[in-house]
Order: sequence, then C-alpha cells, then structure tokens
Amino acid sequence: MRILILNSEYSPIGGGAGHASAHIAAQLERMGHIVTVVTSRFGSLPHREEQGGVTIYRIPGIRRRQDRSTPLEQVVFIVSASLWAVSRIPHVQPQATLAFFGVPSGAVAWLIQKLYHVPYIISLRGGDVPGFRPYDFRIYHKLVSPFLRLIWKNAAALVANSEGLRRLANAFDSRFDIPVIPNGVDLKSYKIPDRDWSHPRLLSAGRIVHQKGLDLAMRALGDLKDLDWEWKIAGDGPQMPVLQSLAKELGVGDRVFFLGWQSRSQLMKCYQQANLFLFPSRHEGMPNALLEAMASGLPVVASCVAGNEELVMDGETGYLVPSEDVEALQIALKKLLLDPALREQMGMASRERVEANYNWESTAQQYALLLEKVK
Repeated sequence: MRILILNSEYSPIGGGAGHASAHIAAQLERMGHIVTVVTSRFGSLPHREEQGGVTIYRIPGIRRRQDRSTPLEQVVFIVSASLWAVSRIPHVQPQATLAFFGVPSGAVAWLIQKLYHVPYIISLRGGDVPGFRPYDFRIYHKLVSPFLRLIWKNAAALVANSEGLRRLANAFDSRFDIPVIPNGVDLKSYKIPDRDWSHPRLLSAGRIVHQKGLDLAMRALGDLKDLDWEWKIAGDGPQMPVLQSLAKELGVGDRVFFLGWQSRSQLMKCYQQANLFLFPSRHEGMPNALLEAMASGLPVVASCVAGNEELVMDGETGYLVPSEDVEALQIALKKLLLDPALREQMGMASRERVEANYNWESTAQQYALLLEKVK
C-alpha cells in the first residue's frame, strides 16, 4: 500500500508528534508499505532523503525553532504542502493519507482528497482538539473550529492517542466514533541501567511551557528543602526564565539544573542517570517522554490527567496526583524521596508495564489496519 504521511514536524524536529510519526513511518515501511512523508524544512536537514526506505520531502517554510512552531509557520506549511501536493501527488500516487494534527496537516489532506480522491485519516494529538490547553489555545481554537468540523467530517477516520483525548474530541463534535491508538516506545533503545538509587535524582523532560506544570513541581520541592535531592529539567521554552527566578526565590536554585534542548541520544543518557521522573502536566495527549521514562525503569510522580492516568498505575509504577495540587505533589514526592527501595520497585514495575502494553510495532499495525480499510 502507498501511504502519504503529513506532519509539519518530523523527528528530529518538534515534540511528541514528530517523534511518533517517524516511528510509525518506519514500522509501516518494515511491514512492506511504500511510505512518503511531507514535513517542514528546517536548518541544514536535506530537502529530500531516504531513511530506511521511507522517502521524506522537507518543503519550504519559515520554521525558526526546532522544538515548536507558531500559528503563522503552520499557515505557511499548509500553503507550501498544498503546492507540493498539486505537483507531486500524481507522481507519488498515495492510496491513503495519514495526517498528524487536524490543523495544519488535516487541511492539506482535505485538499488532496478533494483534488485526487485520496482518503485520509486524522491522528489527533492534543493541541488540535478544541478544549485542550484553553489557557494557550482558546482563541486559536475559536478561529479554526469551523475548518476542523469540515476536515473531520470529510475524514475517513479520526484517531485519538488516549482515552482522555477521545473524550475531549467527542465533547467538541459527538458525531464520530473515534478509536484510541496509543503511542509506543522503542524498547531496544530505552534500557534499564545499573543505577544508584540512594541519592534522589529527579528528571523532567519536555517543552518548558505552562502546560507542563513545572512551576507546581518547583513549589512542591521548595517545601522539601530539608531532604536530599537534585532536579534536572531537559527542554526549552518560554517559561524557563520564570522557573529560574522561582527556583532562586524558593532557595533551591543550586539544586535545579536547566539542561536546555537535548538531542535524542542526550535525553537517553538523562533517563539513565535519573532515578525518579517528575511529570506534573496540566494537559497531555499521550506523552512520549513519560513512556520513555517508564521504559528506562523510572518510577513516576505525575498529574492525573489524560494520557498520564492511562500510563501510570497509581501505587504500582509511581503516584498520580490531582492536577494543580501542590500539596498532593509534595506528599507523593516525599514518599519516594525518602524510600530508595520503593523507587527501585516502582521503576521495575514501570518497565514491565511498558513492555506489556506499548510498542511502536503494535501502534503501526493498528494504523495499517485502518488505512487498509479506507483506501
């Protein structure tokens, strides 16, 4: 089957969706499908290349940051990808399109369907679903909602990556039966090292934005100064100066380390060096960072929000706490900071849970079945 994948971010560009689309593309190719990817051009990355049999086109754009894009950059992707489609679809001849995000990729998939009758599936990722991160996206969602309804209506299928995101999507538009296909993790790359559990070494990873709730974790740890711990934060984003100031204000500036944007190999080392993963997000879809941490054998303290609540088994692989509840976060952290044996036990349970339930091969197989049905 000839499959076209559309995503304005594709590893090594972007966050979880870029990472997921790259793994799914690779698995689909291994299954014997012919996969073409259209994504944004960035830096010195080649404009066209073959990666393990997957053909990648990086089309002209104005993307300035590796980790995130602006609404204007997404509009440019729609225009650029549409122009690419008009000239290249007759040559590529896809039988189905898999679009990551209803906007911007879904808009391009809709155009391809109208011009060339190629059916498409929308993989909902979070930010493209109205109601997700209203503190960031409320105005954006109001503007794009009419277009989303049209794009969703014409899609052959919609897919959510978590049960919580499916509920949010149906709250926006209840006309659709939306299956859940979770993210996976590369179990061969993320292994359990022979780690020292005695000195608590916390890690958080992801974009440093309000959504990730790192300010809540900072306040919780600020009240645990009497305990032995250090906290490394891997990622970049606009909230970093705010968090750095808060760390100094709370008197923990010498124990919190901002690592900045990390490459995939660097991030793997961060997981191996840590012995507790801290993930207090306000909203999530299906977080790759959490899956990677669990695959690396880390116990987790996370907020009880969509995605997190499906991955973390409270009391077994870590602790889930109510979102925005600093006191509950502090109590959960204290339990694990004081008990190395419990951290080790929960870390082993994390790895076992991921091994049993989450891998990219299974994720790609579920997408392949859907694509075969709609082609």
